[in-house]
Amino acid sequence: MAETVKNAAAGRSSRKVRQGVVVSDKMAKTVVVAIDRRVPHPVYGKMVTKTTRLKAHDEQNSAKVGDTVRIVETRPLSKDKRWRLLEIVERAR
Repeated sequence: MAETVKNAAAGRSSRKVRQGVVVSDKMAKTVVVAIDRRVPHPVYGKMVTKTTRLKAHDEQNSAKVGDTVRIVETRPLSKDKRWRLLEIVERAR
């Protein structure tokens, strides 16, 4: 029984966590988070910024545009939403 609890807890902690900036809060209980990563160009080697935009569930509608937030992977909540707002790291000024 104790092993089952440990395995369940270990599975939950293995969820992906990402940090990004809220770029849209116009939907109800949903925010769009832009996550930037820097990768070298495949041919020229110059560092290029790639942006991934993810939709995240925000139950209290607390995140606003410009906020830095942390999101966590979760079960599918709608057609596009696969992430949930974990915390607001820094508020926009």
